Amino acid sequence: MKRYDCMLELSRLVSDELVILSLGGSVDEWYNAAPHMRTASLFQQQLGCVTPEAFGLAVGLPHQRVISLDTDGGLLFNLGILATLGNEQPPNLFIVVWDNESYQSIGGPPTHTATGRVDLAAIARGAGVEQSHTVRTLAEFAEHCQAGLAATVPYLVVAKVEGGAQPGIKRKHSDGREDKYIFVRHVEATEGITIMGPSEHN
Repeated sequence: MKRYDCMLELSRLVSDELVILSLGGSVDEWYNAAPHMRTASLFQQQLGCVTPEAFGLAVGLPHQRVISLDTDGGLLFNLGILATLGNEQPPNLFIVVWDNESYQSIGGPPTHTATGRVDLAAIARGAGVEQSHTVRTLAEFAEHCQAGLAATVPYLVVAKVEGGAQPGIKRKHSDGREDKYIFVRHVEATEGITIMGPSEHN
């Protein structure tokens, strides 16, 4: 199963959700798979920070569906977030973990999931995120995306995907600072709130 194909499936189901993404090839893939979601997506968050940031956003905007597009390496950096989700039970948070069993962004050394003994969905269930599932086919992924986007409890899907980035796609041309402002201005406009005031000039 290819991550990009999964993203195409997910992109067909979303329209006004907020999305937080990890580092690596998934950034350019989501940029291409879901062009209508570019301003609503916060790109290039550090390993271990994606799902925690999505959780904070879900708590701050409880009426808004929030999606975390995390990775196996990123979630392994901060497994403690699963215990927080288990205790707090945010009803509007949908988490996808792209599990390619490697740290792709630094050349592909294996993560712990490559051994076949580490089961991220089972860890999440043990932490209290009862709706945690592992999928290996595109049909399973699409089914769980529909369920996760409609759920009223935190919902986590570990998608077992192939390694390597999707060839022949357009590179995202903005940097992290620009991405932050694009995303914040989108939230301000859709929520009718001010998060960052106008720039100050000396």
